[in-house]
Amino acid sequence: MKFGGTSVANIERIRNVAAHVKREVEAGNEVAVVVSAMAGATNQLVAWCRELSPMHDAREYDAVVASGEQVTAGLLAIALQDAGVSARSWQGWQIPLKTDAAHGSARIADIDGNLLIERMSQGQVAVVAGFQGIAPDNRIATLGRGGSDTSAVAIAAAVKADRCDIYTDVDGVYTTDPRIVPNARRLERVSFEEMLEMASLGAKVLQVRSVELAMVHNVRVFVRSSFDAPDAPQAGPGTLPPGTLICDEDEIVEQQVVTGIAYSKDEAQVTLRRVADKPGVAASIFGPLAAANINVDMIVQNVAPGGAHTDVTFTVPVGELDRAMKVLEEARGEIDYEDLQGARDVVKVSVIGIGMRSHAGVASKAFKALAERGINIRVIATSEIKISVLIDAAYTELAVRTLHSVYGLDAA
Repeated sequence: MKFGGTSVANIERIRNVAAHVKREVEAGNEVAVVVSAMAGATNQLVAWCRELSPMHDAREYDAVVASGEQVTAGLLAIALQDAGVSARSWQGWQIPLKTDAAHGSARIADIDGNLLIERMSQGQVAVVAGFQGIAPDNRIATLGRGGSDTSAVAIAAAVKADRCDIYTDVDGVYTTDPRIVPNARRLERVSFEEMLEMASLGAKVLQVRSVELAMVHNVRVFVRSSFDAPDAPQAGPGTLPPGTLICDEDEIVEQQVVTGIAYSKDEAQVTLRRVADKPGVAASIFGPLAAANINVDMIVQNVAPGGAHTDVTFTVPVGELDRAMKVLEEARGEIDYEDLQGARDVVKVSVIGIGMRSHAGVASKAFKALAERGINIRVIATSEIKISVLIDAAYTELAVRTLHSVYGLDAA
């Protein structure tokens, strides 16, 4: 069971979490719980580090920001003990959850789940501080923002759990953002691949790395709301309460052609005009960007009549636009382009579904529907199970609603 910051935001909510955990214990389950810091706590800790020194030591930064989860883990253990449940808090190094040496954004290297399994088999609930582990230098290392989801899936894999329940402030994964489309439907089951695409393309329910980990280790993940009453009637044996199960596609009996529509406002467009069309030009553009660790996503190339010149358009994270423009300006002599343009007023809208593999005409339906609404497509990118289009940001809601409707995803 994993609980995010809003679920443990104050003492009352921590008591509510304890009630959820107690319910699972009383149902006969062996339980480990992973917790985030209280909502806002990590932001405050990060701000203090930056205020003291903008160029702070990453190891000391980790020592500070990891304390948020340690507080929550201890408080939840106290709440469980007060409710009559045997519980003990665990910090990452006590498991141990071993990471690489990249302080502040460490990746998990190994977890020994034996001690946790032993304690759980004795009926003790393990309350684990998420987002943290121990680096090769024997110091606390944190996994980067959103790392508690990753901790939960990794620990679920290490203890060979039947399921990893991610409790959040929504009651599952929806066909699209319900704030834009009020009649969006909650999905009962979503494949790992689809969830990975949705998470990376703008859906905020799960962190991308946690979905990758779940897919690699085949950990079934169940997204549900922590604000449901803990004493509400639960589903019977073999069935699930309200929520969304992220699982292998073999577990999904009826596969929709399109599962959901995602959108991301974290996009910026870069265009190089009249670039000499010759061998090596792509390498001269994207090599310097790669060297600067700037991630490039959608790419389109338009060759001018005669073939002497080409226009190259691509997207980068909006926070990297200024840096990307600077890198390309510095490389102008090598690339040999006439003009460089950048735009922030764009959004990426994506159609996702494993059913696309076996159905023709999915893309043309999207393009036709957008054209009928007067929405111009700047860039197109496709994969086996997704179609992404870059459009003007002003048309975001219209595009999402249009695509949601045209693929029959609206609730009846």
